[in-house]
Amino acid sequence: MITIIGSGKVGAAAALFTALKKLDDQILLLDIVKDLPQGEAMDLNHMLSEKGIDVEVRGSNDYSEMKDSKIVVVVAGSGRKPGMTRMDLLKINTGIVKDVVENIKKHAKDSMIIPVTNPLDPMAHVAYKVSGFKRNRIFGMGNMLDLSRFIQFIHEATRHSRSSIRALVIGEHGETMLPLTRFSSVSGIPLTSLLTKDKLDALVEDTRQVAAKVIEQKGATIHAPGNAISTIIEAVVRDQKKVIPVATALDGEYGFSDITMGVPAVIGKNGVEKIIELELNDEEKNSLQKSADSVKNAISNLNI
Repeated sequence: MITIIGSGKVGAAAALFTALKKLDDQILLLDIVKDLPQGEAMDLNHMLSEKGIDVEVRGSNDYSEMKDSKIVVVVAGSGRKPGMTRMDLLKINTGIVKDVVENIKKHAKDSMIIPVTNPLDPMAHVAYKVSGFKRNRIFGMGNMLDLSRFIQFIHEATRHSRSSIRALVIGEHGETMLPLTRFSSVSGIPLTSLLTKDKLDALVEDTRQVAAKVIEQKGATIHAPGNAISTIIEAVVRDQKKVIPVATALDGEYGFSDITMGVPAVIGKNGVEKIIELELNDEEKNSLQKSADSVKNAISNLNI
């Protein structure tokens, strides 16, 4: 069983994409709001029935029902509003995530946890510290979402097929993220040989700022994060050994310790099976350091 805690728009989208990919025959939507997860479950089941997909979605307000879950996705928390940064949510969501993770420890102690609540990297750190789980079992969604946006901007700039594009984003899931143009390509052709430096710099800045634009125009990001969550779940369930940038606890990698931040990792049936350390140049190292400093500053303000 896969459990998604938080049945708002992103949680429901994650359940939708997870069901469509048939990643488990049971999906549990959990929420403290009475009737919300039950209503979402009914709606999803009606859609799945028409498509002939034998995945059962259940809704509940009872944490004990997530017993035996293999994967628990944590979306619960206050969402980002227009004009807010992800860090503005820090204090609001720390208490929520701590309570959720305590319940995961109690009812699904053998699960893996995919934090999604913003600010992503500090909340993934909260999940890691409060759960006491080994670090391979906690991996946050952030950079997988950033990557989907980066790919779209590369597609728009080059007009090449999205399926031909390989790209990478690391660091904080926020304004200091590091879209790596030097490690991105189109059908094996380095992106740096296809676009000028000015255009590459514009891609990076657009990727960093686009979430705020989406939120300003429609109030929330929904479909892209829902899909990003399902991509990570799929890598675990199908043991794909897929390289995905996820927020995971670092212990010396990239020169950082006691911090949870986005890095490329091999994701398979055991969660984070390997952290890949890239040979960054000085400019990239400096950018990653700024990202780490932002996350460390947030973590230092946490009461965990």
